[in-house]
Amino acid sequence: MSTAPGARTGSGLYVPGYVRDHDTHPPLDYSDYNSTALRHPKRPLTLLPHTLTEVTSPVLGHERLGELDHDLTRQHEGEPQGQRIIVHGRVRDSDGAPVPHTLVEVWQANAAGRYRHTGDNWPAPLDPYFTGVGRTMTDGEGRYRFLTVRPGAYPWKNHRNAWRPAHIHFSLFGQAFTQRLVTQMYFPDDPLFFQDPMWNSVPDEEARERMVARFDYGSTEAEWALAYRWDIVLRGRGQTPFESEEEIVEDEE
Repeated sequence: MSTAPGARTGSGLYVPGYVRDHDTHPPLDYSDYNSTALRHPKRPLTLLPHTLTEVTSPVLGHERLGELDHDLTRQHEGEPQGQRIIVHGRVRDSDGAPVPHTLVEVWQANAAGRYRHTGDNWPAPLDPYFTGVGRTMTDGEGRYRFLTVRPGAYPWKNHRNAWRPAHIHFSLFGQAFTQRLVTQMYFPDDPLFFQDPMWNSVPDEEARERMVARFDYGSTEAEWALAYRWDIVLRGRGQTPFESEEEIVEDEE
């Protein structure tokens, strides 16, 4: 969807709109990512001005979260296999201000690189104690925190000997549904970046680096979990590159 830069309603209320930043986000049709040829738009995009409905914040409160939604290692009777990690950071808007009380959702493969998904049948073990899904709300300063296990790489048949680098999917709603960002967090110094079309489809090198978490030794918990910090910017010059919902389905399958 493409949106208009902004418009005034009949009552004079200004409602913001957003335009896709082609220097930051990957093209909708990227030849090295084979399935984009089958689903990218074939006609020019239509500008859709936002109305008050689209920019009204979603009703998402702390009471809608489960007690262990943020801790993917304690959602079952046993402990999952793999290295425990803390993933934390801050969500900001285009002006650098924190985005408080917004929903952050994650999903990922297990430590062996396999999703709990009917379409994922490659011969890596499923973990009965790991579902790979979590959610939390940012606090008043825009901070979020998850406890999980480091995901493994996995094959996905895009090209010969294709492997996805270790990554965690994120979905953030910002302060309205039109600000929703769906993206992936990668880990530093992954040896598989060179052959991953999702990584390489982002045109700007600095934008790609904004998808990489930073190892945060100061936030590790002794004898328990390593830590990574990943700050997310929803809009503006420093925004985190995003993907489409169609890419999520294809990636999981």
